[in-house]
Order: sequence, then structure tokens, then C-alpha cells
Amino acid sequence: QVQLVESGGGLVQPGGSLRLSCAASGFISNIYRMGWYRQAPGKQRELVATITNSGITNYDNSVKDRFAISRDNAKNTVYLQMTTLTPEDTAVYSCNADAWDSRTYWGKGTLVTVSS
Repeated sequence: QVQLVESGGGLVQPGGSLRLSCAASGFISNIYRMGWYRQAPGKQRELVATITNSGITNYDNSVKDRFAISRDNAKNTVYLQMTTLTPEDTAVYSCNADAWDSRTYWGKGTLVTVSS
């Protein structure tokens, strides 16, 4: 089993920045990729960014010039640095981990609200 705990969400003004963190614990060695997804009110969950164990990253086109995903292997933590935030970025951001045994794990999510 893998446990994922997100932190760092909150209220930010348009144009502002925020950094999300996702701390993983448990059977960490079984994970090969971690990422962030988001779900805005009334919309389906969508991919934001992923990062593999080897550091290969993937971004949704809507965020690739504004967001950066990174990982600290020593802390078993993945980060999402978000800049130039807009109200359209308002959503619940959830951490995701894909395991070699085909299991997928999710955190409970953290709310990001972009509003003036």
C-alpha cells in the first residue's frame, strides 16, 4: 500500500503562485510515476503533470508554461510549483501514484482557489 498526503493548497490572487506538496509513504519502491490531477467544479478530473522515477515529466498544454513538477527522492515528496495562476486553475488538486503492479493510488486532494 502507498499513502499520499497533499498540502499547500489555499486561496491565491490571480497572477499569484502556489506550491503544492505530496508526501508518499508505504511501499514507495513499487511506484514508478507520480503526478497531479485536478477537478474543477462541474468538470471531470484532468491530468496536470506527471514525473517518472527517472525524472521524465509530462504536462497538460494548459499548464506547461506556468507549472513545474519536481520530486525530492530523499523526502519521498513530489511538488507542483504553480505560477501565473488564473481563476480557471481553481480546482481540487489530487496527487497520484502509479505502481509497477498496476495499482493506482490517490491522495485526498487539496483545494486551490484563485480569486481576487
